[in-house]
Amino acid sequence: MKKEIHPDYHAITVEMTDGTTFETRSTYGKEGDVLKLDIDIKTHPAWTGGTQMLRDDGQVAKFNKRFASFGIK
Repeated sequence: MKKEIHPDYHAITVEMTDGTTFETRSTYGKEGDVLKLDIDIKTHPAWTGGTQMLRDDGQVAKFNKRFASFGIK
């Protein structure tokens, strides 16, 4: 590898949404920093197979609300 072109690769602690932690190596922050996750594979529906939240303000909902008085189903 070429010298001095790669970022510093060091150990950090990753904190999951449930409070559990693990150590890994990363280019994030500095040695010993803690990366706190807002979304992780233990709780996010994309990985757990849970239901998705439907948007109440989406385009279809706006359309249905606007034209509800016409009685179109």
